[in-house]
Amino acid sequence: MKNLLQELVTLLSLEPLENNIFRGQSQDLGYNRIYGGQVLGQALAAGQQTVQKDRQVHSCHGYFLREGDTRQPIIYNVENTRDGKSFDTRHVTAIQKGRPIFTLTASFHIEEAGFDHQDTMPDVDPPDSLKDEYQLRLAFKNSVPEHLRKKLLFRSPVEIRPVLPKNPYLPSAREPIQQFWFKTIDKLPDDPAIHKYLLAYASDFQLLPTTLFPHGVVFFQPDVQIASIDHAMWFHRPFRADQWLLYTMDSPSASHACGLARGQIFNQEGYLVASTVQEGLIRKRS
Repeated sequence: MKNLLQELVTLLSLEPLENNIFRGQSQDLGYNRIYGGQVLGQALAAGQQTVQKDRQVHSCHGYFLREGDTRQPIIYNVENTRDGKSFDTRHVTAIQKGRPIFTLTASFHIEEAGFDHQDTMPDVDPPDSLKDEYQLRLAFKNSVPEHLRKKLLFRSPVEIRPVLPKNPYLPSAREPIQQFWFKTIDKLPDDPAIHKYLLAYASDFQLLPTTLFPHGVVFFQPDVQIASIDHAMWFHRPFRADQWLLYTMDSPSASHACGLARGQIFNQEGYLVASTVQEGLIRKRS
């Protein structure tokens, strides 16, 4: 299990090629395309390596432009947009086969005191009382066609424990709301940047599928097409990705073949550590 996490940490540690140019490898989670959280985390890692060590990412906004090929490395080209007294801005382009597949604009900020307020964390069952999602998927595996099992039963270096577990293979119409606890399966290095890369990686899990809940369908149905269009993220307070975090998500709108999802991430002490928003294609094929 530890090897899974080490592979992910290595995946997010990019190889410098030239000034502001990096190379990253890819991971196949069974879908024959690059998982969006991977390229998001790698792009953040590329940008972070071009700023001073006293500056950490506090916000980013990315666009998924093309489907990535897991068999090919990714080149990350970082543009130094601005260096300021308190904030630095970087624009990162991820390239495969000579074409951009993803772009990210990220802002990096020095540590600074200021006003402080936040939303209240929802009152939910603690993670120790809940079951691991992987075990739940195994229990329900006979509900899914055999040719899809490899895709849906992959082991992840991030453990997820749903607050209200349901059979993921037998969808029914429900409110577009879900919550789960998550953390890496083993301890991470103390570098705060690594924890942010890992959180960005995990922030793409199940966010867009929340938009499908009211319609009683799931993303792997052959008549459903789903793909991320953009992903925004804000980092509010210090956290560790190897300690339990609560991800609470909802979808306020879906229209014109696009669904909008938003999320808040809290630590166990109730501090809001990050916020996310994502829009994606959710198309019903005839």
